[in-house]
Amino acid sequence: MTLPGSRGSQRAMLEGLPPNNAAHLMRLVTDEDTARRVADLVVESFDPAETAAAAFELETSTVDWNTGPWVVEVYFGEAPDEENVRELVACVTGPELAAQAVFGRVAEQDWVASALEGLAPVRAGRFLVHGSHDRKRVRTHEIALEIEAALAFGTGHHGTTRGCLLMLDSILKQRRPRHVLDVGTGTGVLAMAAARALHRPVAAGDIDPVSVTAANSNARINGAGPWLKAVVARGASHPALRAGGPYDLIFGNILARPLRLLAPDLARLCDTGGEIILSGLLARDVPGVLSAYRAQGFAMKRRLDIEGWATLLMTRGGAGPRSA
Repeated sequence: MTLPGSRGSQRAMLEGLPPNNAAHLMRLVTDEDTARRVADLVVESFDPAETAAAAFELETSTVDWNTGPWVVEVYFGEAPDEENVRELVACVTGPELAAQAVFGRVAEQDWVASALEGLAPVRAGRFLVHGSHDRKRVRTHEIALEIEAALAFGTGHHGTTRGCLLMLDSILKQRRPRHVLDVGTGTGVLAMAAARALHRPVAAGDIDPVSVTAANSNARINGAGPWLKAVVARGASHPALRAGGPYDLIFGNILARPLRLLAPDLARLCDTGGEIILSGLLARDVPGVLSAYRAQGFAMKRRLDIEGWATLLMTRGGAGPRSA
């Protein structure tokens, strides 16, 4: 069975690193909350380099294959174990709704562009993340970051990316960081934003070679090439990333477990008084991540919650925590 691409409204989310060879798809029509929770669970449970999820609102007037206002689609690089996936989905939906999930192969098309079709540009403070078709929407004095959905995850529509950009915007109103590191850069949105705003070199790395290629391509497209050369790295282990420290601003927009494991490494690379922006966290992840970084001498300065995702701004050896 070949499943067609879906068309959603502007209320959408995309999570995980899209497998470039995504050929298999699970689709389930449900309500918004359930669709988002299924997508969250999938991203937490599978290798993000092999699996991704999109949840979006349906244009129900054009849909005749099922009923329901929202759909969650899970994309796999390899054929999934349907029984195991249904059992996982049932943890959120219950067995009756999980049984309605449809499995099939993806139609020959760019699935990321399909999932994001119709999305409006995203504004976060002075930053605008947009596709090439929305260049006319750039306002005077905005720092525009053009990202094509076909490249990889990291278009700015995800709450974690927007939270990080808003944190960066607030920092730039107070100071100009001199040494910046982006761990798990994805398509390079955060690194490009810092490079374009500061006109300074930004160190960036990602464990996935496809993401690194996308980040460097995006940097060239967006005029950040002179300041950004992403490298393939697990965490911050690459010599080029270590050589750039100590950093006074570090981005870590990945997942809770790797963020906890990276706490000692990032603490060593962070200058005294430096700040770190952490995201990719569900509300339940925050206490564990806070504990890991407080043990390394960090204190929380601010927290943002967007679309169920938390973004933390912490400082090393700085002021104590305050409420968001």
